[in-house]
Amino acid sequence: MSYNPLVSIVIPTFNRADKLSDAIESALNQTYKNVQVIVIDDGSTDDTAELVKKYPEVEYHWQKNGGQAAARNKGLKNAKGPILASLDSDDLWYPNFLERCVEKLESDHLDFVFANWDQDVKVGDSWDFLSGDPFLKPYHQHIKNHWSDLGNKELRNLFLKACPSPSSAVVIRKSSIVSGWDEQINIGDDWCMYLEMILTKKCKAAYTLDRLWRKRVDEINIFDGRKWSEILEFLYIADLKIKIDKFKDMLHKDELKILQRRYMASLVELSKHNLIREFNIPHSFRLLKRSFAIDIPFTLRTIPTVMMKGFASKVKNLTEKFNKQNNLTP
Repeated sequence: MSYNPLVSIVIPTFNRADKLSDAIESALNQTYKNVQVIVIDDGSTDDTAELVKKYPEVEYHWQKNGGQAAARNKGLKNAKGPILASLDSDDLWYPNFLERCVEKLESDHLDFVFANWDQDVKVGDSWDFLSGDPFLKPYHQHIKNHWSDLGNKELRNLFLKACPSPSSAVVIRKSSIVSGWDEQINIGDDWCMYLEMILTKKCKAAYTLDRLWRKRVDEINIFDGRKWSEILEFLYIADLKIKIDKFKDMLHKDELKILQRRYMASLVELSKHNLIREFNIPHSFRLLKRSFAIDIPFTLRTIPTVMMKGFASKVKNLTEKFNKQNNLTP
């Protein structure tokens, strides 16, 4: 590359001293060397501050606990480079992550790029995450020289349905960020930030299916460490309601319907959970009432679909358990 821009790497962290060293070293050991590494300590109570002292080349900033979005925003304020990358403190970049991503970002004058990863699981081997992603799969046919380009139309369609680019996967042009990460968001602050960019301007992006980093998993991950009912409650109900209110004037009628239907389906599914698992009948009906208030026919169609899906899943789990107990193969 003839142009070698400074990349500011923001590592937000909270009580991750056991894993933070690995993240820092993966950032420092990149083949792309023109970097500014910033650790934002979001009010940790472990020995994070002492650990970072082992790396004099790393900037350290402490703040009162405010969540991952607030930590990323503080990193953004301290970023000196025209390119930004946010590495979660429990994740790892492989050595060529930045070199590959910055080269694509700069050569094609893109707003952001994102890379596939090895997804750890609590039991078993890690797996290739993006290759089988149902929302991203239609764009795989356009891959050329390891990258698939996405125009604004494709980005709007994709990111209204899903977020295939968690924070550690992305390298972004700082000037493309509109207002940073929304600190009201519980889980999907990165998703909200991408949507704001995509809906505000005609963005261009690209992704690669080459696995350039590793996502590690434990019980305190913002997303992977939560129960599905919590994902529904925070990401697909509370966070989605914030996004609907925030972006409704930027969306076409059909685009708004995509978000509203995901919101209503999540309300119905969480209602089922509260009814069957928690035996909380009043709260279950309150959730259904919120869905009915938006679209009665859609809610009525969704209820049996969600119930049958849950029943099918229960039957599958019981069958697998029976086969395992009796040493049977399906």
